[in-house]
Amino acid sequence: MTTPALRAIEWDGTAWDDPSEKKLHDLLADMSLTWRFVVVQRLDTEPVGQHFMQVYLNDDLSYQVEYREGGPDRHFQAHVPREHEVFAVEPVAEVLQGWAFARPGWREALSWAPWPPVEPLR
Repeated sequence: MTTPALRAIEWDGTAWDDPSEKKLHDLLADMSLTWRFVVVQRLDTEPVGQHFMQVYLNDDLSYQVEYREGGPDRHFQAHVPREHEVFAVEPVAEVLQGWAFARPGWREALSWAPWPPVEPLR
């Protein structure tokens, strides 16, 4: 048996090894105000536990998307607002799928900022 390259983890701890593009889309589409997040870990990159993308559903049905590629200086976030009255997961799913399958262009799809947010010094 081969070691999985990716692991998706749902809000309740259910894990999916090497999820397909469709499965990643479905996990995001199943999110709700009760089941708010999905984390996808890259298991084939060092340091282990430091390469992931996570999606959180906010109260206003917008998304908070984060990715990390190594240490804390490589952790970024983006906000994806809810479009009109439609609850559509496609823009977020495309970014997650692009990251998961190392497709070019996923970084340019959202406006990323460092995580945690930089607060001005007083």
